[in-house]
Formats: sequence, structure tokens, C-alpha cells
Amino acid sequence: MGVTRSDGTTDQKGRCVMTDSSANEPLIVPSVLPADFARLGEEVAELCEAGVDRIQWDVMDGVFVPNLTFGPDVVAAARPYSTVGFEAHLMVVNPDELLGRYIDAGCELVIVHAEACTHLHRTLGRIRDLGARSAVALNPHTPAEVVEHVLSETDLVLAMTVNPGFGGQAYIPAVEAKIARLRRMIDESGLPIELEVDGGITDKTIAGAARAGADVFISGSWMYAYPDGKAAAVKQLRTTALESAPRAEAVF
Repeated sequence: MGVTRSDGTTDQKGRCVMTDSSANEPLIVPSVLPADFARLGEEVAELCEAGVDRIQWDVMDGVFVPNLTFGPDVVAAARPYSTVGFEAHLMVVNPDELLGRYIDAGCELVIVHAEACTHLHRTLGRIRDLGARSAVALNPHTPAEVVEHVLSETDLVLAMTVNPGFGGQAYIPAVEAKIARLRRMIDESGLPIELEVDGGITDKTIAGAARAGADVFISGSWMYAYPDGKAAAVKQLRTTALESAPRAEAVF
């Protein structure tokens, strides 16, 4: 299946519209969690220059996960430095109270955790009503079937390949079976939903996630530590994902 994604076109509510313009091209999305917080604007600009497809903000409240990170004012301050879209990954106990603030801060896509949402369908619909694209994340232990009945309200599903809360963790290969299950569910729905993975993504682990059917890849610690720089890291991740994806087949 080719990848469908946003090309910047918006509908009447200002939401990004998914198209087939970049089919077969995996998306590489860095987390800014390993960045130098004293120069976040410059870090964002450098990521854009490296050729990333968008930038993820890991929002942690110290309750849903142990860490505490970026408020909406920090995201808004960094937004003018970016030429690509922002996504907010809300690892918080009450995401509904924060949706509008992160969208107003410049996040075009907002990810909420199924584990934190009492009324997931309602929350996803609210994100769209506020003018952003909606997404749902699943922790490693959460089964794929949790999102089966909200796919119509979802623009992206995120399969966590680590337990959320800290950067630099090791990839959990067992999640690949769930990624494959999500891929089948999305394909069977016929909806243009992206399938993202986050946690321990390197030039080695991205292959298994891509083979399982993921098409959007979050990388943080590995990308920042890559000896040849962020641009080379982005190129390496994109090449490996494209080569590993089951859909990467020549058509004659």
C-alpha cells in the first residue's frame, strides 16, 4: 500500500488534507527531547535544514509519565524557526484540557494516548473541530483493537516501541506484531491514516518497524548522536525504511 500523507493542502476547517503526492516515501520525524533547551529555536531550524518531514514535541506532565517537559508557550516560541509542521505528543493525564493550547501554539497534529482518554472518540473529534489533525497513541502493552472503532476519527495511529517517559530507551521488537495488526486494520478501513512508531528508532531498528507496516518514524537520541550529522541520519533512516517496507516493490 502506498503512503498517503498531507502535502500542506487544507480543508475548509484548516485541517491538513491527506494526499497521494508523496506515495512510497517514509516520513522521518525527530523528537526535540534530546535538543539543547537553551537554544530550541536554533535546534528546530537545524532539524528543518537536515530534511526532516515534521517535528515532534514530547509533552510530559510528570503524572502520566515521570518526566516533565514542554509547555505550549515553549512550542509557540520555537514555531517561527520551523519550515515544517509540528506534532504534539501529549503524554498527560487530562489531554482534553490542553488540546486548544497546543494547537494555538502551532501544532498541526495532536496525539493523545488511548490510556489517558475516557472518551477517546470525543477527544479525537474535538482535535479536528479545533482545526488540527487527530492522532491516538498506544503504549506497548495496549492492544491494537483499542483503536478499531475510532479509525474514522483518526488521521494517525502511533505505536509506542518503548514505554513513554524518557528518551534513549531500547526498542521493543515484540511491538512489531501489533504494528502489523494496525497496518492490516488501517488498510482494511480504506482510510488515509498514517502509522507512526516512536521509541528506540535507529538505522537498525527502523527496518523491522518498516517491514511491519509503519510509514512514519520518530527518532530522537540516535539522530542527535549520529556522527555524520542530522542530515546524514535523516537520509540513512529514510533509505533503510524505504528499502525495508513491504510496499517498496518495483512496478513494471
